[in-house]
Amino acid sequence: MHRVVITGLGCITPIGNTPQALWQSVLEGRTGIAPMQVEHPGLRFTRMGEVRDFRPEDHLANGQILTTERAAQFAIVAARQAAVESQLLAHHAPDRIAIFTGCSTAGRQAEEPETAKLYTSNARVHPLTVPRSMASSGASQIAIDLHITGPALNLSTACSSGAHAIGLAFQMIRGGAVSAAIAGGHEAPLTFGFLRAWDSIRVVSPTACRPFAADRDGMTLAEGAAYLALETLESAQSRNAPIYAELLGFGMSTDAHHITQPKPEGPAAAIRICLADGKLDPQEIGYINAHGTATQANDQVEAAAIHAVFGDHASRISVSSTKSLHGHSMGASPAIETLITALALRHGQLPFTAGTITPDATLNLNLILEAPQPTGPTVALANSLAFGGLNAILALRTF
Repeated sequence: MHRVVITGLGCITPIGNTPQALWQSVLEGRTGIAPMQVEHPGLRFTRMGEVRDFRPEDHLANGQILTTERAAQFAIVAARQAAVESQLLAHHAPDRIAIFTGCSTAGRQAEEPETAKLYTSNARVHPLTVPRSMASSGASQIAIDLHITGPALNLSTACSSGAHAIGLAFQMIRGGAVSAAIAGGHEAPLTFGFLRAWDSIRVVSPTACRPFAADRDGMTLAEGAAYLALETLESAQSRNAPIYAELLGFGMSTDAHHITQPKPEGPAAAIRICLADGKLDPQEIGYINAHGTATQANDQVEAAAIHAVFGDHASRISVSSTKSLHGHSMGASPAIETLITALALRHGQLPFTAGTITPDATLNLNLILEAPQPTGPTVALANSLAFGGLNAILALRTF
């Protein structure tokens, strides 16, 4: 069993298109949620977490741009950042590196316009629509870009996709099936049809995402990508590679309850499995980067799960959600939040829950508010809860 560490990071997000820019936004509480760049009529909400200042031609060859849509373009660039920083390809054989992507809505920006043309005017569909709209397009494009020949696959588990991708990569490296991996998530789903579908559910905030706030009124939709370079501790230490954090454990569970309504027993089970997997005592947990969508159901259920697992210790665990900064980008959110957690452990600064002024007292959580919280070495959890009751929890430790 190998110890697994994070040696490279990459991201494209509404609050920064590099890890350094993202981290500065987190420290300052600078949100990327803003009025939509393109107006979509008939929506109850007008604000989203859009990636700005991203020009594919600045990063990708013409052939890559032609055969990809926005989500896969995010994936290529973020994965490339992580691979370059870690120097993964110089120290691991290409067939010993895995690629795990988490993406639940890929291809919408390629498929939706073509579908509209087909149904409204019976127009010819673009011949590259299929490769551009495949859910696994990002995984394949990362492999092509980085010349990685090991296992590559995409996981689609709604809003837990990125966490499942990182967790399974962690397990494969720990067990010796591969020696390194590029793992994370990417999404670019902000199309008219997608927005109208979410508007119908009535869980998107008409104001702003305020996780765990007494006056919370829903989540904010977003896009983005984040990827981590993972490898064995032995490999990282052999070349004195910088290490952001160590991955300790991974837990998965399913509520088996309701397709959209979560219940505490599901995430509580995943947290317990994660702690057991990492051989961790609950008292060791010092920080939780919460799923924290700011919907009534999610925040209440997640808080109940934390109390169920940690009991009296729950009041001593620092908790925050960063979705009020970067929004909720479906399967990419867990990867963005895991990346932020790794940066927090590396820099000894825990992010605060920006935008939340008055927390919901009934949740009884030790929320970080107003400013980052300095911390010493600690063990952190990154929580992900998805529609369908699909829960994924990652445990990280300061290295």
